[in-house]
Order: sequence, then structure tokens, then C-alpha cells
Amino acid sequence: MSESHSKPDAAAGAKTATRPFHWPWEASLAIVLAASLALGRALSPDFLGASNISNMLADFTEIALMALPMTLIIVAAEIDLSVASVLGASSALMGVLWHMGLPMPLVIVLVLGAGTLAGLLNGLVIVKLNLPSLAVTIGSLAFFRGLAYVLLGDQAIADFPAGYTAFGINTVGNSFLPQPFVLVLIGALVFCVLLQATAFGRSLYAIGANPTAAAFSGLDVQRTKLKLFVLSGAMSALAGVVYTLRFTSARGDNGEGFELSVIAAVLFGGVSIFGGRGSMIGVLLSLVIIGVLRNALTLIDVSSEVLTIITGALLLSSVLIPNLFGRWRAMRERRALAARAAASW
Repeated sequence: MSESHSKPDAAAGAKTATRPFHWPWEASLAIVLAASLALGRALSPDFLGASNISNMLADFTEIALMALPMTLIIVAAEIDLSVASVLGASSALMGVLWHMGLPMPLVIVLVLGAGTLAGLLNGLVIVKLNLPSLAVTIGSLAFFRGLAYVLLGDQAIADFPAGYTAFGINTVGNSFLPQPFVLVLIGALVFCVLLQATAFGRSLYAIGANPTAAAFSGLDVQRTKLKLFVLSGAMSALAGVVYTLRFTSARGDNGEGFELSVIAAVLFGGVSIFGGRGSMIGVLLSLVIIGVLRNALTLIDVSSEVLTIITGALLLSSVLIPNLFGRWRAMRERRALAARAAASW
């Protein structure tokens, strides 16, 4: 009797002892962030100064605003490559509307509405025609950027009212926090709650993991995806407004190439390119890491081309490293199963 009980107990103990430990990606990002801060401090004594921290936060404000909805989209196994072009078109439209004599509050509302419609256009084409978002948003990337150049050509409009451009430049009170970055903090809180603590967020994980099973379970997959692209368009337009006010210039080429940084931040933050996995916390850590590295290297006069190479390297590593970790984890689990099977015999 005691012998029959001892075998299951031993097997249970072996099972507990060989259970694989899953190191969270966010913990790795926290270590990388600490190392990045140490590197920045070593490269330049001005790195941790209040003025430089303010500049650093301001520099990735627009990237962060676009990365928040992009996280939801990639979790749902889709992608939006047109975000930077929507930013540029929004900036150009803002300049045109202001030169037409419209009041600035109305201009901002119209620009945000136009960005929302741009996202709606993306979503309708993808959902109604059942086309891959990668192909559709590559096309809309070119379309919206071309529209920006049609609106402004190679001109720049820079006579926006001082009260609004001050918002893009000034800090909150006497702190080092840029006023536009407050939008990022609010957005981060809202999107964290939306993804991690609501039924809508859980539905995105289900859709990303298996859209067919999600549809059979009662989720409206098409409508959910449409909402995501509408949200992405609105946030990209908001980023366009902030960028225009921050640099006091509306141009057709504003934000060109930002889509690479946005996607790199999301994927490096641990969101799977195949959907169904990732967290907003990881993406926020990734955004800060990229901002810190770019700022530190800029302080020592590293060229923009090198910064682009580093962004590309982060993008590649964000795909390769989780894949290698996944294979290593699967190998460990197979070995653990084999060890348990051998112990049971």
C-alpha cells in the first residue's frame, strides 16, 4: 500500500522539479534598459541632465503614440505600415487648412477626423475584401504619402499660432516632462488597461492566436479588426498634429521612415509578429530603450544612417531572439517529458 503511494508521489515530485522556468521577456527588457542608461551615462556626461531627458522624451513622442495602437493590431495578427504616411498627410493637411484661414481648434478636429477616415479606409479594404493587411497598408503607405506631397508639394508652412506651438515645445511647469509627452502617458495607461484588463483585449489575443476559433466562439473578428485600424488612423493623425506643433512646420515628408521604428518598438517589446502574444508593458519598455539608445548615440554625433542600421538590427533581433528562445524552451520541455516518462517506468 505504501509502495503504491510512493510511486505517484515520486512522479509528482519529479514533475515539479523538472517543470521549465519561463523567464519573462519584460525582465530581459528591464535589464537592457538599465544597461542602456549606463551606456548613455558613460558616453556623455550630459545624458542624465534634465534638458537632455526632456529632449529624449520629446523625440519618441510620435513613435510612442503610433506604437500604442500598433501593439493591438499586431497582437491581432495584422499590421499597419501606413502609420507614418498618415502622420505626414495629417501634417500637410493641417498646414493647408490653417492657410485657408480656419481656426486652429477646428483644424485639429478636421485633421483627427481625416486620420480616422484613413484608418477606416484601410480597415474596410482589409475586412470587406479579405485582403492581407501587409499588402493593403504597403499600398496605402504610398497613397497617403503621395497625398501629402499633393497637398503641400515641397513647401513648408511654419506660421502656426505661438500658443499652439508652445505646447509642442514647452515642459509641464518647471519639470523636465515635455507637454506632448503627457499624451503618451495618458495613452499608455488607457491602452494598458484596454489590452491587459478588458474583454476587448482578451478577444485580441484570441483572434491573433486563432481567428477561426475566435469567430466560432462568438467574437466579431472583422468588426474588431476594423476598429483597430480606425484607432490606428486616429492616433497617427494625433502624432501628426504633435509633430507639426513640435517642429512648428507642416511638410509632406514629416515622419518619413517612422513606420520602421514603430514596428521595431512593438516587436522588440515582445509582441509576436504572428499574433496572440505580447504585452503593453514590454512595448513601453522597448520604446524607452530605443529612445535612450538613439539619444545617447546622437549625443556623440553618430549619423542618422547608423541609427537606422541600429533600428533595423533591433527589428531583426526582436524576431530572431524570441524564435530561438521558443525553440530552446520547446527542446527543454521535450526533454522534461522524456525524463518524466522514463521515471514513470
